Amino acid sequence: MILTFFDQFAIPHLLGFPLIIPAMLIPLTFFPTTNRLAQNRLSTLISYTSKTITKQLMLPLSQKAHKWTNPLFSLMLMLTMLNLFGLLPYTFTPTTQLSINMALALPMWLMTVLTGLRTQTTTSLGHMLPEGTPTPLIPMLIVIETISLFIRPLALGVRLTANLTAGHLLIQLISTATLTLFPMSYTLTALLGTVLILLTLLEIAVAMIQAYVFVLLLSLYLQENI
Repeated sequence: MILTFFDQFAIPHLLGFPLIIPAMLIPLTFFPTTNRLAQNRLSTLISYTSKTITKQLMLPLSQKAHKWTNPLFSLMLMLTMLNLFGLLPYTFTPTTQLSINMALALPMWLMTVLTGLRTQTTTSLGHMLPEGTPTPLIPMLIVIETISLFIRPLALGVRLTANLTAGHLLIQLISTATLTLFPMSYTLTALLGTVLILLTLLEIAVAMIQAYVFVLLLSLYLQENI
């Protein structure tokens, strides 16, 4: 039974071909072209939503960091679509794989570090040692801050993986219990079915929130190095 629950996180193959590739590309087809959206309510809604999210995302950042708006917003949009796509039946969620999330987190984190070292080397290195630190504590604090710096991409990838994995497991557990108890008790089945619907709505919100948090933390890392 346990293996059955965790089988949903294994990368499916069809004739030896990993289906994770189309799973990551199919969400892009849900976006119509700009020409078909010209001068209609849908284009206005998409434009308003994009501007609102971008404004909230860039609000804590300085003017110098605003040139990273397009990469950060594109990353958030991609993560949102991948997270939501996995909630559809007979699909696969690429972002439940730690390797995929680390492949997204590590280069983006490294980009923020290299940007800081290139533009303001002294300030970036100064983050390793807070001002006014007593001399005996300097070696210890440098080690702690270095570990804290290098653990950031791991925290980004693990946070996204853990939240999506926990939500998917809980949905499968409750759905399995609902189907098992259906012949025994209609009242309990209805109760579990209601909980399942509410949990699915919560998982949709978590999928969008986790994508936003992922990019928000990256933007804050970028702000430290701009």
